[in-house]
Amino acid sequence: KTPPSDFVNMSDRPLDENKVIAKYKELQAQCQQYVAKITELEVELNEHKLVEDTLKPLDPNRRAFRLVGGVLVERSVGEVLPSVSTNRENLQEVLKKLESLLIEKQKETNAWKIKYNIKVQQ
Repeated sequence: KTPPSDFVNMSDRPLDENKVIAKYKELQAQCQQYVAKITELEVELNEHKLVEDTLKPLDPNRRAFRLVGGVLVERSVGEVLPSVSTNRENLQEVLKKLESLLIEKQKETNAWKIKYNIKVQQ
């Protein structure tokens, strides 16, 4: 049984229905992975902001403890604050990149859904 003529990918080879659905599910799973990672990083970003806001008003010579690779190390507020700020900025950049990747992946998923007329049951 040959699939309908609109079930054709970029290289003009026919795809069967199972492959189309499998690809769609794979795209959805990738979107969900992005969402999970974004959520995880947003929590981490909020923790960094909280630590930063807590440390800012303190004396730079005051003792501070920082968890590095599972080891608690003693430093001063003046030493810890810049690295916390840098980590927060890096997290923000990574979040922006992940959010744009998620948007692209959602567009790709939606395009696949439209191209193959996939109906999602609620």
